[in-house]
Amino acid sequence: MSGHTQNEITIAAPLDLVWEITNDLENWPRLFTEYASVEILSREGRRTTFRLTMHPDENGTVWSWVSEREPDRETRTVKARRVETGPFDHMNIHWRYEEVPGGTRMVWTQDFAMKPEAPVDDDWMTDNINRNSKIQMGLIRDRIEKAAAERGATAGMTD
Repeated sequence: MSGHTQNEITIAAPLDLVWEITNDLENWPRLFTEYASVEILSREGRRTTFRLTMHPDENGTVWSWVSEREPDRETRTVKARRVETGPFDHMNIHWRYEEVPGGTRMVWTQDFAMKPEAPVDDDWMTDNINRNSKIQMGLIRDRIEKAAAERGATAGMTD
């Protein structure tokens, strides 16, 4: 068995701004509330390898792992995967952006499987990712819409 989630949100901001902000890895600790730090380990072409460190969980545990992320501006997609998988057998993430009336739709698709010895199973992690993705996407939407307002950027403008 394996886990699969897909979550999306529409952000009232131009695609270019949404792309710029969500692909600025060094800014992720200010964009996502769950990340304490991002350390860039290497850049090769469009691929960036980086370490994400989360804020301590309710038990005081600090989770950290290495991921790769490869944005493709032409196709408006990003492919990412965990290199250090921790409790996951694998974790692959696909981000997709599309212009829609009123802004930009951002879609996160995650395909994964938990290791047999992991403390939680695929179903638990699916529920957890779905719950957390909605929270983080809402915060990201609010932050990008605020930035768009401050910059005077309007979604859907075709002047």
